[in-house]
Amino acid sequence: MTTHDIRALVDAFFSGLTLGEIDSDILASEMTFWSVNSGVSERERFLQGIKVLATIASKSLCYTVDALIVDGQRAAAEVSSSGTLINGEHLQNKHAFIFTVTDGKISAVVEFMNQRVVEEKIMPLMMALSTGKK
Repeated sequence: MTTHDIRALVDAFFSGLTLGEIDSDILASEMTFWSVNSGVSERERFLQGIKVLATIASKSLCYTVDALIVDGQRAAAEVSSSGTLINGEHLQNKHAFIFTVTDGKISAVVEFMNQRVVEEKIMPLMMALSTGKK
């Protein structure tokens, strides 16, 4: 894959992340996702998690790639996110994503972010959704 192809995969990943639905054609069947908050997730757990995140943010969470470095079949992205949560609170965060591409598909994603934002704003809403409260 070319650098341009990998950039296109990364762009498609973030577009789908905003909607809570990533095109399965860009993800390897054995894709894994690791974040500082949740550890390792297999593909299906990750896809379910982004649906919940999109619900919590009313699909308003926008990801902006501030910088992207592609080296071979890997890419590192510095990303800003912002949006409004279902409780009306504004959300902003900074992220570092590392992507591995295998056979033209994203096979692994690693994400680091400001954990405090997740703990203070996102986790309470996730807990409320899981217990049926809003």
